[in-house]
Amino acid sequence: MSDDCVKAYLHECLRWVREAVLAKLDGLSEYDVRRPLTPTGTNLLGLIKHLATWEARYFGEVFGRPFPGPLPRWDDEAERGADLWVTEHETRAEVVDRYRRVWEHADATISALGIDAPGRVPWWADPDVTLFNILVHVLTETTRHAGHADVLREQLDGVVGLDAESMVPSGRRAAFWANRRARIERAASAAELRAGVSSSASPPVRPQR
Repeated sequence: MSDDCVKAYLHECLRWVREAVLAKLDGLSEYDVRRPLTPTGTNLLGLIKHLATWEARYFGEVFGRPFPGPLPRWDDEAERGADLWVTEHETRAEVVDRYRRVWEHADATISALGIDAPGRVPWWADPDVTLFNILVHVLTETTRHAGHADVLREQLDGVVGLDAESMVPSGRRAAFWANRRARIERAASAAELRAGVSSSASPPVRPQR
């Protein structure tokens, strides 16, 4: 497979998963896209803000093509984690628009450079990279956060799906998932009971003399 084919394939995968993450916001209130849904505060709009910040950085300054907009410093402890949540003064439209502008900037970098074009990531232990390394890294990170978004959205209203087309709510699908969940719950409870019975049936361990 040629280098151009590899780059095109990775780029297309990245384009698809970006849209999939954004689709998780569709139909939700301002509160629900921002509300913390894990003990560490993970939230849907914060994931978008985080992805925008780091994609801008990886396809920007890493290749000497800085994104034309302010970014928090990566080496400032006071800024650490600020990209993972959205204040009441930031609108959903602003966060989403910024992510889309980051896509345009990143796409231009990907199109302009060869897959072996050199870059430098100063916050990595081994900072010398190529466009291939960064494409794989950003695709991996975006896919990982897409999985987080899948679970967060399901917690909010039960809507599931890999992309906007497959996220259409359906009473029939809701019944299917309710039955599936009940079946898994029964299996988990039975396994717990079985483990308890097995443990109580084990003979006592005699002390060594």
